[in-house]
Amino acid sequence: METGTNIGLGMAAIGRPQYINVRAEKVHEDFSPERFRQRGLRMLDYAYDQGLRFFDTSPGYGMAESILSEWLRDKDDATISVATKWGMSYVAGFDPKAKVHEVKEHTLERLNAQWASSQILLPHLETYQIHSATLDTGVLDNREVLLRLYEIGQEHKLTMGLTATGIHQVGIIEKAMDITIGGKPLFQSFQCTYNIMEQSILRLKTALESGGRQLILKESLANGRLMPNPRYSKHSALYLELERLAQKYDVGTDAVALRFCMDSFPGAICLSGASTQDQLCANLQAQHFRLEQDEMEQLHGYAGATEDYWYERQQLPWQ
Repeated sequence: METGTNIGLGMAAIGRPQYINVRAEKVHEDFSPERFRQRGLRMLDYAYDQGLRFFDTSPGYGMAESILSEWLRDKDDATISVATKWGMSYVAGFDPKAKVHEVKEHTLERLNAQWASSQILLPHLETYQIHSATLDTGVLDNREVLLRLYEIGQEHKLTMGLTATGIHQVGIIEKAMDITIGGKPLFQSFQCTYNIMEQSILRLKTALESGGRQLILKESLANGRLMPNPRYSKHSALYLELERLAQKYDVGTDAVALRFCMDSFPGAICLSGASTQDQLCANLQAQHFRLEQDEMEQLHGYAGATEDYWYERQQLPWQ
């Protein structure tokens, strides 16, 4: 397959065995770190063979950075681009019964500690992000942190960015866009939640697509909620429409949901969060068709209230 796809691989489900989602299948296999690592390496090989060249990781994704850095050692390919983050630590120890899976800490100390380990991803590392920036942590007002990010970016020629999650993601992005150091914007990469159910960033479409900014779209399947599911009967009309379009284009509903994101922001990188080759193969079918204008308008109509979307997401289990 030719390279150049704007679909990237998000590694949250590859570096740790559990994530916030609606899982279609139950995992009965006892966790084995070595087996999990090997599975991750095979997944990266498969993604690469399918033309993917953008990989998004984080220290908060368990062993994801380690798996990716090991895989990159044998890849002499300058077209590979890596994004990683700082500010979230994985603390579950791969224990499925853990009550806490990740801890957020947006301090200068955490930045320096995680940057020290994330450098293993150089020279493929191109984008460095604040993981799940919020107004509550005050990270966007922490001058020491902002100056340190500027220094890292200048020294290693990295694009500085952030990921935004939650009900206030639009406000977070707007605030970040206004931060300048040395007369230039500090942040030029923005990773946002966007999908058929959560379309709040559309109000920033012009700004996100201008000024040479990098836009990365995550959670295109709404953590699994966009896969038809009887537990979410209130979305039944949307599910019927997704199934109709899937049948029309001879793809899965996941490909329709991903295509919606790709057609909404044609220049963006759309992340697949697939954890298996079959899932990624299904996601990549989104590359082979385009939604018609009336179909896009129909799907835009299924955007719900932002507050309802994030409340429902908070109820999802780690599994």
